[in-house]
Amino acid sequence: MISFAVRMRFDSSDHDEIAEILRNLTRESRKEPGCVTYVPHFVEGDSTTVMIYEQYADEAALEAHRNTPHFQQYAVGGLYQKMRERQVENLTTVC
Repeated sequence: MISFAVRMRFDSSDHDEIAEILRNLTRESRKEPGCVTYVPHFVEGDSTTVMIYEQYADEAALEAHRNTPHFQQYAVGGLYQKMRERQVENLTTVC
C-alpha cells in the first residue's frame, strides 16, 4: 500500500476555484481501480491550505493515477498552476 499526504497553499482569492477542481479530481480519482482512498481537506482555520490524503494499492496504481487525463487536467493543469507551495509527506502504515 502506498500512502501519502499532499499539502498545498493557494491564494485566498482562488478558494472557490480550488474547491471545484478538488471536487472534480476527487470524483474521478475515486473511480480508479487502484485508488484505495482519496480525501481532500481544507485545513480548519486556514482556508488557503489544502491537505489531500491518498492511498493506492501499489506503485503501479499510483503511476496509473498520475497518468490519467483527469490528473493531467485537474492537478497538473489546475492545482499545480495555482499553488504557491507544495509539500508531500510519504507515510508508512503501522500495522
